Amino acid sequence: MGIIRDMQRAQATQAAADQRSRTAAAQQRQLIRRNADLAIAAAQQAAADADRQREHRRLYAEARTADAAAANADLRARLTDLDTLLLSTLDVDDHIDLDRFKKAIEVPPFDPGPLGRPAPEPSWSSYAPPQPRGVGKILGGERLHAQQVAAARRAFDQAQAQWAEHEQRRLRRLVAREQQYQEYKQRHEAKLLAYNAEVDRFAAAVAGADPSSVVEYFAMVLGNSVYPDDFPQHFRLAFLPKQQHLLIEYHLPPVEVIPVVKEYRYDRVRDDLLAVPREESEIRRRYTEVIAMVALRSVHEIIEADRGGLVRRVLFNGIVDTIDRRTGQFVRPCLVSLDTDRETFAAIKLRRVDPVACLKHLQGGISGTPDALDGVTPVLDFEREADNDFTQEFNVLRDIDERPNLATLPEPEWEQTVADLFCTMGLSMGTGKGGRWLASDPRPLFGGPVVVQTVRGQVVDVATATALATAVIEAGATKGILVATDGFEPAVHDELTGRPIELLDGSALLNLLAEHTGIKARIESEGGARG
Repeated sequence: MGIIRDMQRAQATQAAADQRSRTAAAQQRQLIRRNADLAIAAAQQAAADADRQREHRRLYAEARTADAAAANADLRARLTDLDTLLLSTLDVDDHIDLDRFKKAIEVPPFDPGPLGRPAPEPSWSSYAPPQPRGVGKILGGERLHAQQVAAARRAFDQAQAQWAEHEQRRLRRLVAREQQYQEYKQRHEAKLLAYNAEVDRFAAAVAGADPSSVVEYFAMVLGNSVYPDDFPQHFRLAFLPKQQHLLIEYHLPPVEVIPVVKEYRYDRVRDDLLAVPREESEIRRRYTEVIAMVALRSVHEIIEADRGGLVRRVLFNGIVDTIDRRTGQFVRPCLVSLDTDRETFAAIKLRRVDPVACLKHLQGGISGTPDALDGVTPVLDFEREADNDFTQEFNVLRDIDERPNLATLPEPEWEQTVADLFCTMGLSMGTGKGGRWLASDPRPLFGGPVVVQTVRGQVVDVATATALATAVIEAGATKGILVATDGFEPAVHDELTGRPIELLDGSALLNLLAEHTGIKARIESEGGARG
């Protein structure tokens, strides 16, 4: 039933996109971005007139200020998406009516096209010569007319024979075409009947608590839940039919989903957007709330979708696939864990709860420092308690996501993607080597050489960042741009404070690609989805 899950996911994704496009935050962000574009256009127009340099500088400053406002609007929209992770699912009926996936047994009626229209039969009146009249009739006109009639009759008989032959050929082709249609109709109806029978079989298996079908159904439920693009949506499910327990091992998003920038400010002196960092305490608080909301949201969706009472108890482990910045190793700690029965959970009024407090009320465990990857003791050992016969793993995005994966692009394509992005944003890119370019900013007054460097597959450390800062000085560049798909060690931000280096992590890169090139990409390493 993978096709049903994919159809359900596509419909839910479209519905969520339509809903987001109507939100006030999205409208405000579009208005701010439009104002920024207008201001930039005005600055460029003023720059064409040498006598209006002062006006150009004023308009340019307004454009850069509008740029900062647009970037801040994006930050606010991102935080709104994160803050409403739990509330956004409460207005959705998570139950999946499998009958609506059935297809009507309808086949378009037979259309013979031109074969259904016979050619007009030849008419003697169009061949018969006119009767002789007057003097022509007296001067031998009747004999000539008889000859004309004989010739016309031969032409008419030939036309009739050709028409009859063409008509027989048309009728034979029409019969063959109709036979082909009947065969197609039978095949198409049989295919629809088999598909609907499979839907019925699956629905009956779910209602009958068939373990593998129950797992598949709840995978559809969780896969139907639309999260921000950089959330993994990768999970394992197991169903224990005797105990009526559903076991969930859910991959949580990494801490990088919380924007490390609190706000952007335009510095007129340096002609640059300055990123004000978000305090670590706020990042930790927000990340703790996010993983708590994912846990509560998942359990809520399972229980709401379970109208048949298949599941009496839900056991949830929330793990994260990421890199430990202290060791550089891939790790998979359990950051949140919950064991709850449906009656207790159903009594919770999720619209009014504090997610972290609610999780603790339910005797769930949640890391006090999830940003440091400090795990909790899981309420279940998935490997020990789950029966392999009733366990399945699902990666919703990997199954249906057609976005290019920046983490696995061949090196030439990766470098070309980055170069194209910065060219679109106004830089003149030179030849790249080893992930580094000496680019040029062509803007008057504020432009100059720019060193661009990219790093994939590892968290950038202080040494790498310092090396770029040194390269900027040696090249006489005005600034450097460091792109890191896997983010930066915390000390990097401190080390580069006050230096003309702009840091772009994976989330920022994805946003820039979408905004400036229209490319919807992702960053998914072998260890798991991280963007």
